[in-house]
Amino acid sequence: MDYLYNQGVILHCILLIKNSSKEEKKLNKRKKDTRWLASVALMMAVVILLANTPFGMIQLPVIKATTVHIPVILGAILLGPLAGAVLGATFGICSMISNTMVPTLLSFAFSPFMSMTGIPGMLKAVWVSVGCRILIGVAAGWLWILFKKVKLNALAALPIVGFVGSMVNTVFVMGSIYLLFASQYAEAKNVAVDAVWGLIMVTVTASGIPEAIVAAILVAVIGKVMLRFTSHS
Repeated sequence: MDYLYNQGVILHCILLIKNSSKEEKKLNKRKKDTRWLASVALMMAVVILLANTPFGMIQLPVIKATTVHIPVILGAILLGPLAGAVLGATFGICSMISNTMVPTLLSFAFSPFMSMTGIPGMLKAVWVSVGCRILIGVAAGWLWILFKKVKLNALAALPIVGFVGSMVNTVFVMGSIYLLFASQYAEAKNVAVDAVWGLIMVTVTASGIPEAIVAAILVAVIGKVMLRFTSHS
């Protein structure tokens, strides 16, 4: 009887330890999720702040150059592709609002409210302003995961992710404008449709590449500090 009793006590203790371990895992997951949400919210605030200051949206003669994609890339590196997608969507919505409130020659491509071709034009504008910006965070997040798997040094990985993330923004936005809005672009610029590709490439070269270089430098510098901080927290 004593033997059976002792076995029962031991079994009961094992079950208590297992249940305690499960509860601890749930609590840790809840804490991790809360920290993730708080971090995403903080990065969203940075995106919104940048998008509403001269440092975030720099007005050029035809299009607005941007640095808002930088916190999107940093958020994707620190918090993963899902957070990058959320931050990219935030950037896109800010761009949509900016192009609605302060329109430029190309605002029809970024704001559904400036559409000149009805609902199809509105959907295209949502893709350019929001969809393409979501891709920034997704691409940067997965590229960073790939670099971590192959154990590429952060000093090399950070600027590459910054450069690629920025170029994803430029290539997809300008490429989508060419594919979806070529005739409207030509009309806005008062040129022939055949000349649109050349103008798109000029924008990519004159605006996109400098943006990517700046992004590579800033992501390398800021990202290194943030990674060091998060590793100690």
